[in-house]
This record gives sequence, structure tokens and C-alpha cells, in this order.
Amino acid sequence: MTPRGRKHLLKPLVLLIAALALEGCISPAPDSTGRYTAPIGGSPVISNETPYSSALRCMAGYTGQRPIRIAVGQISDYTGKSESDNSGRKITQGAALMAMSAFSKAGVRLVERFDTSISEMELKYANNKLIGDNGQGTGFRQIIAGSMPGSDYYLVGGITELNFNIRSVGASVDGGETATGGVKGQTGGNMYVMNIAMDLRLVKTETNEVVDVISYQKQIIGRQISAGVFDFLGSNFFDASVGEGALEPIQLGVRSVVERAVLEMTTRLYGVGGNCAATTDPLSDGRDASGYGYPPAQQPAPYGYPPAQQNAPYGYPPAQPPAPAANGYTPSTARNEDNRYADPSRQDPYRYYGSSDPAADGLRGGVN
Repeated sequence: MTPRGRKHLLKPLVLLIAALALEGCISPAPDSTGRYTAPIGGSPVISNETPYSSALRCMAGYTGQRPIRIAVGQISDYTGKSESDNSGRKITQGAALMAMSAFSKAGVRLVERFDTSISEMELKYANNKLIGDNGQGTGFRQIIAGSMPGSDYYLVGGITELNFNIRSVGASVDGGETATGGVKGQTGGNMYVMNIAMDLRLVKTETNEVVDVISYQKQIIGRQISAGVFDFLGSNFFDASVGEGALEPIQLGVRSVVERAVLEMTTRLYGVGGNCAATTDPLSDGRDASGYGYPPAQQPAPYGYPPAQQNAPYGYPPAQPPAPAANGYTPSTARNEDNRYADPSRQDPYRYYGSSDPAADGLRGGVN
């Protein structure tokens, strides 16, 4: 067979082999399980944690001693940033749900005010005597005045900043033999930084007095690394390249800011002096206080507790700390819990991002 004939014979053979290979991945007919193909992956479900989750759980030892009911309102996205293809917003619209999870980690009592559509509908049905709780249709649900507990405080706010490419740096190197057919290669890398910011306020429900305001920002880093080689081998040439890129999750960054703000508001609200401090937090000055034998928070019946005190949040007597661990470890305190506005970390929030600062680990503890 001539070289031209072999060339024309190889083309259909390559297409046939490719089709057979694809058939092993996708079938035109469903299998016995009703699927055309088996999905890839198999990663297990894990808890969604941030560096502040342990500190929030540490707070449960204090919040169980004096129940205060908190509601979470709208925490909207005010950045106005959308994807270029109009597929959606760049920032999560679920910051309020993250705040609810953060308060729950801290053992704070929550009352639902975010989505009351179901309870409002059932109240309407009960008002028309359409709901029976005994399941036999012989009685209807009673509407009793004062049966719903109210909130003492509520949290509202928004995501206010999303700044791309605060700073970026890149480098690349090309080299190789000077001969026309010599080996040539290139390598390079880039790093870039962006940030997000959030403004939250805690409001006393009875008076609409704003009792606490927090404005925090967090920087997010990304990187790209690539390398390649180009060479001639006889009458053929080869061009191979590899690369790797990573971006710190933006939405996880939002969750970190939310949990840090909830941690600070909760420590002030309960007057515990910030005994629960996160490990890599530049706003704290000590080790993480979690994991040292604190007893779990008590979980009384949902509606069996007495109403929370109604005096100003900073007039509460300090809660008694949980029993110290057997090893005698005394947890450190967060620096900006004693004075809301005089702390240096609030006056100079970018101090901890300087490369010359020994504590410049960032809110997430740096990037490896």
C-alpha cells in the first residue's frame, strides 16, 4: 500500500477508535439505573467552616446562660457587579443565610423574620379554621395572642465593596537553543489581589436604636503558574505546556467576614470581653480559645425560657465564663471588644496587610 493510501486509511480508523472511546463514557440508551452515564467525582459532604467557626462555637458556653432572641433581616448585595454574560451576580445573594448559620454556631436564639411566608399562610388558614392539629378533622388550631416570641435585636446590612485587581504582579522567562530546530521553553506566573467589604448593624427591635455597627473588609488572593516547551523531532514538532491556577473562594470570603462580624457583635452583646479569639485573626491578640474543654451550651425548650432583659445591650452584667479546662488554660481576649471605636485595628484596618508587619497573615492566615 502506498503512503498516500495508508494516510487515507488511518483517518477513519482514528475516528472509529475515538467513537468507541466516547461510547464507553456516554451511551445513547439509558442503563438499568436510568442514566446515560455515571457522574464523576464522589467528594464527601463536609461542614462549611471558616477560621472563626471554632470561636463562634466557643461563644455557645456564654450565650446559653442568658437567652437573647435575634432576628436576621436583609443583608443585600450593594456592589452592583454582575457577570459579563448576564448569568448572575458576582457576589452571593445569601449573606443573610450565612449570618443565621453564624448565630446558630454561637448558640444564639433565632426567631424567623427572613421568610415568614409559610407561617403567614398557616395563620391565614388557621384564622379560617382550616387547619386541624390532631389530624382527625375534629378540631382546629387556636390562634392565641402572644404565642409568638419576639426578637430583642435584629441584624441588617449589606455587601458594599467588591474591588478587583487591587494589585497584581507577574513574571515570565523564555529561553532555548539558538539553532532553528533547537529546544525552546518558557515559564511564568502571576499573582493578583482583590477585596470584598461588608457593613452590618445591630438594631434593638423595641426602639429601633442602632446599638452596634461593623464595617469589615477582607482581601482575596489568586495565582497562575505556567510552563511549556517547544521542540522539533525529525519532521515533526512538539509543543507541550502545563499550568495551574487558584483563586481563594470569593463566597467563602464573604462567609468569613460575616462570621467575624457576628463573633464581635455577640461578644459585645453578652459582655464576655471577647474570651473566644480566632487563631489567625489580626483583630485578636491570642490563641484560639476553642477546644479547651468548654461545656456545651444548654438547650432549653424553645419557648420555655423567660423573656430577655430589655435594657441597653452594653448595660448587661458580664456573663459568667464557662469552667476552665483541666489544663488551666486561660483564653485570651479580643482586643476591640472593650471599646468599640478606640481600637487601633479599626482606626488603621490596612495595617495588617503590610509586608513588613510581622503579623501580616490576613484574616485567613496567609496563602501557602
